[in-house]
Amino acid sequence: MATWNSRGLRGSVLEEMINYTNKKYREKNLALIQKVPTPITPVRFDKESRHITLAYFEKKSTVDYIGAIQGIPVCFDAKECSCDTFPLQNLHEHQVEFMSAFEKQQGVSFLLIYFTHRQECYYLRFAEMMNYWNRMKEGGPRHFKYEELDPRFFVPARSGVTLHYLISIQKDLEERD
Repeated sequence: MATWNSRGLRGSVLEEMINYTNKKYREKNLALIQKVPTPITPVRFDKESRHITLAYFEKKSTVDYIGAIQGIPVCFDAKECSCDTFPLQNLHEHQVEFMSAFEKQQGVSFLLIYFTHRQECYYLRFAEMMNYWNRMKEGGPRHFKYEELDPRFFVPARSGVTLHYLISIQKDLEERD
């Protein structure tokens, strides 16, 4: 059973940007994407602030977000990276399995990776993610480098949206056809 404490705020900048983007998408009737809550069992509380200070994850979560964009089911996970090398240990087997099953049901799975030191977000397509994952499973590097990424899939900020990832999804869908 995993423990949750101060690590709970990791990724909060990216999460805030995604939540803001999703709110804008919903307001414009472009998409309906929701954050998937991670079920926890509280163990210790701070009585004064009434905050949870220690908890256990009840079960492994799947992905961070799930929903539909113009009738297309989507699911994705959000990851932050503070250097130019993304460790694949940040991606878990159960997440890969869920995303794979989602893809088999005609959904679109992907990762949004925010390179904090560059203030850039990358849309990692499912097929690209699986290339890196399989390469690792076959004894290759346990990471991928910023330089390996396709420049076309960096997520732009446009139309008052912080991370306009719909543009990247459109490119992804066009390449799938």
